[in-house]
Amino acid sequence: MFFTRTTSIHDAFSPEAMVPLMQDVGNELSITQRISLRRPAMPKAMAKIAAVITAHPTAPVELTITELADQAGTSAATVTRFCRAIGFDGYTQFRVGVAAESGRGDAGTTWRTDIADDIGQDDPADRVLLTLLGLHTRSMEITTRLLDLDNVQLVARAISEARHVDIYGVGGSGVIADEFRGRLYRIGVNAHSWSDVHDGLTSAVLQDGSSVAVGISNTGRTEETIEMLSHARAAGALTVAITTDADSWLASSADVALITASGNPAQRPDDLSIKHAQLLVIDLLYVLVAQRTLGQAATRLAASAMAVSAHRRSSSPVEAPRPQRTKESTR
Repeated sequence: MFFTRTTSIHDAFSPEAMVPLMQDVGNELSITQRISLRRPAMPKAMAKIAAVITAHPTAPVELTITELADQAGTSAATVTRFCRAIGFDGYTQFRVGVAAESGRGDAGTTWRTDIADDIGQDDPADRVLLTLLGLHTRSMEITTRLLDLDNVQLVARAISEARHVDIYGVGGSGVIADEFRGRLYRIGVNAHSWSDVHDGLTSAVLQDGSSVAVGISNTGRTEETIEMLSHARAAGALTVAITTDADSWLASSADVALITASGNPAQRPDDLSIKHAQLLVIDLLYVLVAQRTLGQAATRLAASAMAVSAHRRSSSPVEAPRPQRTKESTR
């Protein structure tokens, strides 16, 4: 009934490699049966995903891969490996299979569950734009009300004086972590961002009382981010959580929690307004740190601007000269 997958020397002994792939799974077994059959042999992280889906069978239809990973306290990469272990090429194919089995495969339902319940399929572009503008504006306004500015200024002061700043984030939060690292680095802050848990843990355990560690997670339940931040805290760093949930594991693992607005998965499963709320927070921290390190920041920004200036075109496009046409070329 089963066959073993072909593995390289590099991954032959990974936990996921020990879970055999299904043979002809699409012809006989339902998704629920596949999960039930494979679950006893799954590594711990994959078993957590199985538990979430068993409790909420339509969760993959309603959640993005990152959101499902957060719900299970694991990573998007583990979700992908889970999908492959039960016979799908990836998360997209898995979602389609779940939707088909649950009777939610029609276009209208797919639109409402995967795209937007608050935007119509036939809404004109101007109405879509205004709806999105309202959602994004509201997210940033809510974040502005939620933020404790005393905590924000405490974090900014610590970052400006830190020997080293670690920033942890996985999946979409990893993009925010990279953006924050890039901004801080340009003004002279020794900042590094980590999305790989092995690299992040290596850096985390090397921190001390002169370091700051920032963990970013929408739900506050991303296992890798919690683990990296917890190790940095144990090493003595001031730890900061940026999350939507003040009662989450990530917030409780941090010395300071900066709370941002949460989206509405029921209306828009992949709500990018959450990212704008996170960007607002890191932008605020960036400006406050720059204020505290103005001399150094100005020098660094000028140097970086000069370094890349040769790779920027002039502000006024100049039309390239056209080749002269000779009499021979017109013949």
